[in-house]
Amino acid sequence: MDLRADAHIPFPREKVFAAYRDDVVALVPYLTNVQAIEVKSRKDNGPLVEFVNEWRGGGEIPAAVRAFLSESMLSWTDHATWNAQSLSCDWRIETHAFTDAVRAIGHNRFLEEGAGHTLLEIRGSFDVDAKKIRGVPRLLSGAIGRTVEEFMVGKIRSNLIETASGVTKYLEAKGKGKA
Repeated sequence: MDLRADAHIPFPREKVFAAYRDDVVALVPYLTNVQAIEVKSRKDNGPLVEFVNEWRGGGEIPAAVRAFLSESMLSWTDHATWNAQSLSCDWRIETHAFTDAVRAIGHNRFLEEGAGHTLLEIRGSFDVDAKKIRGVPRLLSGAIGRTVEEFMVGKIRSNLIETASGVTKYLEAKGKGKA
């Protein structure tokens, strides 16, 4: 399932990019659906920075999905390569639940949107093979897979937009100034 989200942030793209890449842990107080972010590793190689971050989420889970997905399972490891030259990020998510059944990859671009403003363009895909989830009846695996995909893509999309709002609040609070 395609994952697409755009966010408009009223700060220059270099500052927005740096906040996302370098200050992600400091964003947690601004994110209602994220309980914690832990940086597991960081490797700097010129303009490229590779991160492995562990995220713990939370929030409301629909009844149709609750039998297969609990709130404690809303944790994931984010593998990201940040490119300071192109102001972009390639990412891959490993869910902590149903790791073999879920594939999530994407690319974020930080684009100039007028003087001192950023358009964050998020493109990716999130696919669930419910046949690989123990306890899911084979006959229902297609429908359940789509339900989980729709729920998770909606959750990820709203979290990505909320993160953009959190970055805005964070930059305002830190006085990192516009333009």
